[in-house]
Amino acid sequence: MSELKVIISGGGTGGHIFPAVSIANAIREINPEAKILFVGANGRMEMQRVPAAGYEIVGLPIRGLYRPLWKPANIGVLFDFLKSKRMVKKTLREFQPQVAVGVGGYASSATLNAAYDLGIPCLIQEQNSFAGLTNKSLSKKAQKICVAYEGMERFFPKDRILLTGNPVRQGLQNPNLTKTESTAIFNFEPDRPTLLLIGGSLGARTMNESVLDNLDLIRKSPIQFIWQTGGYYSKTIQEELAKHGKPDNLYVTDFISRMDMAYKAADLVISRAGASSISELCLLGKPSILVPSPNVAEDHQTHNAMALVRKDAAILVRDADARKDLIPMAIKSVMDKELLAKLGANAYKMAFKDSARVIAEEVIKLATKQ
Repeated sequence: MSELKVIISGGGTGGHIFPAVSIANAIREINPEAKILFVGANGRMEMQRVPAAGYEIVGLPIRGLYRPLWKPANIGVLFDFLKSKRMVKKTLREFQPQVAVGVGGYASSATLNAAYDLGIPCLIQEQNSFAGLTNKSLSKKAQKICVAYEGMERFFPKDRILLTGNPVRQGLQNPNLTKTESTAIFNFEPDRPTLLLIGGSLGARTMNESVLDNLDLIRKSPIQFIWQTGGYYSKTIQEELAKHGKPDNLYVTDFISRMDMAYKAADLVISRAGASSISELCLLGKPSILVPSPNVAEDHQTHNAMALVRKDAAILVRDADARKDLIPMAIKSVMDKELLAKLGANAYKMAFKDSARVIAEEVIKLATKQ
């Protein structure tokens, strides 16, 4: 085969985009001449994030189904899907990839259905422990299904499943980083217990409210808090802090560009239970309190969190209980060194060390089988 061409499709959230870009980077490491084209949904974050990572992307006018599924608005969604499938078929004929990769999200459904119709081998990557609708519907058309959790034969044909873990953002594992220099960028002391609270790129309302409701408790505690609010909530939070006074031991930012330093500084991480976040926590062996988002399809974040909780690798706080329980529990937990050591060690046991490369090798195998 003279030239490797790969289509990668999906997105909607960072949880789909980070793995997709990581797989693309791993393919390029193995085959620097590979041509890789992404397909995403117009108006979704992949249309900015993928070009920023150095890859070309084609946008489709596709959108998600409304719940419940019998809503009349889904007629328009179906027409957009059919239009998107026609558009992506044209792209596939022009680009002529040897393989198509789907990572979940609206666009991957149209792309992999079109690829299957054209006889292009397909691989899907499922990040969650509870498979999404898109990947479940595509599983019969995919030659290979890369998963991050055991027991996924509940959703997919067993003979096509490969347990690979989830690819994570490059650069998080930095062996040269010290806790001293990492805490210094937040103007914190290296010897004091440090909590990192992250609610994803857009933020998490309940988690943010948990902090605002407990400012006095934070102020009196010996703990240092790094709080990523997310851009959506930043203005409101700044107004609240101006009104009530920001504790000196609370570092507030809407976005953390050096996540490697934030993780290194943290003794305990409070996070949503998205698949990418969990994979990062496991790979870094970080003890965590997980607050699953209630606003996701099939409640898959709770399933993700429970996979860790059952192995004593994380603590679960339900979203409904977070405003009352999250900060008090976090302060108590971060002071318990024995607990932190146990959670971190058990999380690390669940990590997959080289997921992106393993998946990339499978993609290349599929491409060269023709």
